[in-house]
Amino acid sequence: MKAVEEIIARINELSRKNKTVGLTEEEIAERAVLRKQYLDNFKRNFRQQLDSIEIVDGDPKDITH
Repeated sequence: MKAVEEIIARINELSRKNKTVGLTEEEIAERAVLRKQYLDNFKRNFRQQLDSIEIVDGDPKDITH
């Protein structure tokens, strides 16, 4: 998988091209794959952040993960 920065750069490049001259069928398919990769990565990272949060409510011994 490409680095997130590379994925974003390519998505932006395709977006600019789409606004000016349009995209080929291959580029449209590539854009869809890149968007899915970006969103999958975002969701995975967000889930990791949520999983690392500990909530302490009142009694310090009562910890909810």
